Amino acid sequence: MERVFLVAGSVSAFLAVALGAFGAHGLEGRLLPSDLETFEVAARYQMYHALGLLFLGLALERWPGVLGSWAGWAFLAGTVVFSGSLYALVLTGVRVLGAVTPIGGVMLLAGWVLTTMHIIQSR
Repeated sequence: MERVFLVAGSVSAFLAVALGAFGAHGLEGRLLPSDLETFEVAARYQMYHALGLLFLGLALERWPGVLGSWAGWAFLAGTVVFSGSLYALVLTGVRVLGAVTPIGGVMLLAGWVLTTMHIIQSR
């Protein structure tokens, strides 16, 4: 499982940089400043959680456990829902997608809670 999270974290970090650059350079002047800011938030949170996945993958190599695996899946799902909904909202203009974003945020928070519990329970 740790390899899955290491690969997912690496790919997610790559995509965060690529999408962040696309937002900063490819979308500048085409979107409202508030939409560019929303796009940047999506890329920033994606990067934070990509780094979290990398950390978790390394931690799971040393301290395997089910809570760590749940945390990784929560980070992955949360990133897709949180950042993905923000990217889609900005690129499509469909504002109702913003209603999904908090669900992704809760998944990301759950990932951090599960990571903390995993670390505390690890020996």
